[in-house]
Amino acid sequence: MTVKLVYFAWVREQIGKQEETLSLPDSVITVSDLLKHLTGLGENYAQALRFADVIRVAINQEHVDHDTPLADAREIALFPPMTGG
Repeated sequence: MTVKLVYFAWVREQIGKQEETLSLPDSVITVSDLLKHLTGLGENYAQALRFADVIRVAINQEHVDHDTPLADAREIALFPPMTGG
């Protein structure tokens, strides 16, 4: 599966890019699998996703949980938790 990944806020700053297109291995089935896979792509990814449980995710512009399957994902956005102001 090939998906477009979009990164926001400090996730983008740590990874060093705003977006990219990746081909994912068949073993990446859920959002949680994706986050684990990304941490293996290099130190910058590992640093950005070291607290994966707080990373918020949207698939095709809809917020999802980490156990959500990626089956029909075209775009996946990763961003840190939102804070009020």
